[in-house]
Amino acid sequence: MNRLSLTAKVREESGKGHARRMRKAGYVPAILYGTDREATPIKVKAQELATSLASNAIIDLTVEGEEGQDKAVVMLKELQRDILKGFLVHADFHEIALDETMVVSVGIELQGTPAGVKEGGVVSQLLREVEVECLPTSIPSELTLDVSELEIGDSLEVGELDLPEGVEFITPTDETVVTVIVPTAEIEEEVEEEEELEDEVTEPELIGEEEEEEEEEEE
Repeated sequence: MNRLSLTAKVREESGKGHARRMRKAGYVPAILYGTDREATPIKVKAQELATSLASNAIIDLTVEGEEGQDKAVVMLKELQRDILKGFLVHADFHEIALDETMVVSVGIELQGTPAGVKEGGVVSQLLREVEVECLPTSIPSELTLDVSELEIGDSLEVGELDLPEGVEFITPTDETVVTVIVPTAEIEEEVEEEEELEDEVTEPELIGEEEEEEEEEEE
């Protein structure tokens, strides 16, 4: 579990012009919300936010305003970036309760080189993350899967991932995570060979019928 600290300030102004000035000053506009909290416009320093982007990190957020400081335990729910330049545009922080379970997505990391790859196979990872339910303090940073024994045609499913205690799958356990397949080039080559063989096969010439047709024409 990653646990970080971050400081924010309440935003008193809004609008695109204010947001641009804020970004020039090194801040990112954001919103803080929760089940028992009214949505609060805030701003955080871009450099500090960039260091708080660990997947599923729990953040101890301190919000500074005219009435003093407010503290909340949050997670980064959504982060927007500029499509062309990549800078941070906006962030959403969701307040959480450490004693209540929640559903989150956790990334899957493959370990090892499949035996089938040495025979020309190709690794195809169909799932790169799964949904799990657990307490915030039990969220795994990632789930690992050993693929070293996979031969060509073999696969591993969600249920074969090792979960820490107190964590349950939401994603169906029979969904395929990874498989080792025959290279596409080889499959295309086999299809082309089959098509060539089919083109070489022609219908047999019906000699008897042709002779009868010729005789009918002569009559």
